[in-house]
Amino acid sequence: MVRFSLTLTLALLFTLLTSALAKAAPTGAQAVDEAWSKAISANDLNAVMALYAKDAVMWLPDAPQAKGQEAIRTAYAGLLAANTVTAATFANTHYQTSGNLSVGWGDFNLTLAPKAGGSPVSMSGRFSVIARKEGRRWVYVVDHASAHPAPVAPR
Repeated sequence: MVRFSLTLTLALLFTLLTSALAKAAPTGAQAVDEAWSKAISANDLNAVMALYAKDAVMWLPDAPQAKGQEAIRTAYAGLLAANTVTAATFANTHYQTSGNLSVGWGDFNLTLAPKAGGSPVSMSGRFSVIARKEGRRWVYVVDHASAHPAPVAPR
């Protein structure tokens, strides 16, 4: 009876531990993406910039490369000066982490309300990121976004 009770207790502990690990907070590039979505949706430039390494590089659709925090801040400052971000979402995401590096890729959608007035603008495309663990936090070192390619015409 004691052996059965011990086995049952261990099985319950294992189940609880497995469940807790499954619900653990995301790490790596996924954690940075989730923090970015919250920060950009709050239109918080400083919170967005806290997610980039000092030596990060960023490519946005139809924009030149932004290398380093100053250039990345300038790119986001321009976006936020002209628009209010009303939504930022990801779909079809995939993440892989190994050691202190993590990659992510998928699709994004950003909804902008122009401050000059007019209809909201939806920007969508695909993205790929590389995040690096610096101390106890993860930050982007590469952030690339591009528009979806035009659909292929049927033959």
